[in-house]
Amino acid sequence: MMQSHFQGSDDGPQVVAWELTRRCPLACRHCRASARNTAYEGELTTEECLRVVESLVALGSKPLLILTGGEPLSRADVWTIAKRASGGGLRVVMAPCGISVDDEAVRRMRESGITAISLSVDGATADQHDAFRGVPGSFAANLKAMNCARRAGLPFQINALVSRATLNDLPAIRELALREGASQLDLFFLVPVGRGSGIREFALAAGDCESALEWAVRMNARGPLRIKTTCAPQVIRVRHRLNMPVNGTRPGSPTGGCMAGRGFVFISHTGILQPCGFCDVPAGDLRKAGLDFMAAYKASDVFRQLQDVDGYGGKCGVCEYRAVCGGCRARALAATGDYLAGEPSCSYQPSESRAP
Repeated sequence: MMQSHFQGSDDGPQVVAWELTRRCPLACRHCRASARNTAYEGELTTEECLRVVESLVALGSKPLLILTGGEPLSRADVWTIAKRASGGGLRVVMAPCGISVDDEAVRRMRESGITAISLSVDGATADQHDAFRGVPGSFAANLKAMNCARRAGLPFQINALVSRATLNDLPAIRELALREGASQLDLFFLVPVGRGSGIREFALAAGDCESALEWAVRMNARGPLRIKTTCAPQVIRVRHRLNMPVNGTRPGSPTGGCMAGRGFVFISHTGILQPCGFCDVPAGDLRKAGLDFMAAYKASDVFRQLQDVDGYGGKCGVCEYRAVCGGCRARALAATGDYLAGEPSCSYQPSESRAP
């Protein structure tokens, strides 16, 4: 079995994504949180957020902190939170909605220590993107946001949904990312949760998923744009099969795999820990843990289960790639109700002779 590259639980996770708020001005058809442009009860207060930040700063793993939502810019205290985290030595990035980003917002991002942002593009044209995002003009607003970031020297990546509706647009989206000067293209493979459950038919079949991953791996190796994938952990197996490097790294380098609970933790707007934003399984309560992240993290049976890949069900439990891939836990949950079940979008069939 290939050795796992995920960081264990002793020092904490490598990446923490924090849903500071669920409020959002968009109405995306695939939104995992079914977010609305309204106030949500029970969100962590400024004081609570700052206490959580202090507990994250104290982690030995010094995780990358992603400030997300909803729309994180809808919180007036987002700059205070970001500045405290960056001042404590964390690398802080943000995932705002493009319609909220202007020159002033970018100036405050840089001032508060935010080092990069992500902007979503769900189609190569305005009509395609706006139809998915539910707000006319959101595509143009994203291009304007990219321009603001570019002028200020703030790196940005483009996130793009991969579904049956967008599959044929991937080459054009890559060209757009190159043209706009994105630092990276991150392909998010549709997980049918939240509002996304209403477009379940747009999720890729296993064979189409394999083809899309092959394209992503080949385009990434070609460069100059780095292309990564999210919610398609089998990319590491595809890359290994194709013997393709990651923009200059050696073939077989441990890049990819499901990090849910194994190097990645999601914090909800109410302080509930989850394996990832798409895997809606409560795995700890920061308020009940006194806003001490590590106390909640280490007490979690969910994270312990996820870190034991030999306990996974279905073909994922016997696959020789289970330590480095693991299968998408969120997609397993959405398809079966069990986050430890086999990955339904993977076409690979391990045999008994290959299983450890």
